[in-house]
Amino acid sequence: MTPLLECVGVQKEFGGVVVTKGIDLGIKRGDVVGIIGANGAGKTTLFNIVSGYLRPSVGKVLFQGNDVTGLPPRVLVRKGIARSFQIPQLFQRSTARQNIMLALALLVEPQSSIMKNFEDASLAADADRVLVSYGLGRHSDMVVGKLPQGVRKLLDIAMATCASPTLVLLDEPTSGVSSEEKHELMRALAQRFMATSTTVVFVEHDMEIVRKYASRVIALYDGQIISDGAADKVFADEKVVQLITGHSTSAQKN
Repeated sequence: MTPLLECVGVQKEFGGVVVTKGIDLGIKRGDVVGIIGANGAGKTTLFNIVSGYLRPSVGKVLFQGNDVTGLPPRVLVRKGIARSFQIPQLFQRSTARQNIMLALALLVEPQSSIMKNFEDASLAADADRVLVSYGLGRHSDMVVGKLPQGVRKLLDIAMATCASPTLVLLDEPTSGVSSEEKHELMRALAQRFMATSTTVVFVEHDMEIVRKYASRVIALYDGQIISDGAADKVFADEKVVQLITGHSTSAQKN
């Protein structure tokens, strides 16, 4: 079966410094993949290449069997690839509903009609449906700047994925979120994406979150994949313990 997403020999150089080094990987439909690695391992660079914010120096990216290397993010969104960022990209003085309405309005062509679409009464109803699907309905009329960080993170992901993508890339979804909110956030995402059979790839530093929610783990070190497989296998890998986690999470649990 053809992978939903495939990276073939993907390499990126910045001023002679190689950040990703010939990465080969395939992501199947329905996978929930956690990517781990220390700062500078190449995780965000890989995300930027797949989501169109960077073009690889060498190699190509295939989505649903088609070469999408270097296509801009707005084109990839329409093809079914959505991406959220570590820092939520929100309008702090607007309500949660207004943020979703703007994201929905941006999906409509031509772009010159954005404000006209924003005035369409049905857009508010569509936004409310998106909020409810993420468990955010009770926050719809609240100003974003007053929402808890975990709720803002979830709202940001809802905005990024309101086009019902096939593949979602989440860059550190629990970063900056309190320990009390982390699991609530991830449970909401797991419910939403499982219900829509969405394929998910997420970068995360919280190994407990990765172990609990990822069906597959990819470990990056110095721009290369050093381990790839089920969480127990990857976290027990000697190279991963030595270079990334500093301990075996399976041993820690016992």
